Amino acid sequence: MNIRRFDIAFLNDLVRQAESSPRLRQHANLHASYAEPCQRLFNAIGVESYIRPHRHMADPKTETLVAVRGRMTLVLFDEQGRVIRALPFGAGSSDEDCDAGVELSPGTWHTVLADLPGSVLFEVKAGPFDLDLAKELASWAPAEGTAEVAEYLRELRRAAHTLLKG
Repeated sequence: MNIRRFDIAFLNDLVRQAESSPRLRQHANLHASYAEPCQRLFNAIGVESYIRPHRHMADPKTETLVAVRGRMTLVLFDEQGRVIRALPFGAGSSDEDCDAGVELSPGTWHTVLADLPGSVLFEVKAGPFDLDLAKELASWAPAEGTAEVAEYLRELRRAAHTLLKG
């Protein structure tokens, strides 16, 4: 019997890699190749990590995100880039307003914000995976690594917090 375990050491190592990464995130693919019919990965995301808003339109597949550790917020946008919804999700939360995970239909503009240090999510999407068709980046959001990112990330957090409060 072949069993693959994802223990605390595995998660801690992934978080350490994310903390030392310039993008402040690190993924670990579980699938052996992009040709597999089910793409699965862990993704450690730092609080200051910026995932440019995007959607999966060219290769439309449902995306499932489940919190393994920490707490995150899924932020949804309209076509013009206005924040229209914020959905918190987290691991081990007893907060009734915080789900364990989310599932996105193809074509939904979104990003994920890590709300706590050491947050890790598990992603599942149908394969095969084609890097050239993986995602459409939002033209209305700054590119990763640009000077505008820090302010944009602050505004995203502010907009998500406002939606969650009211």
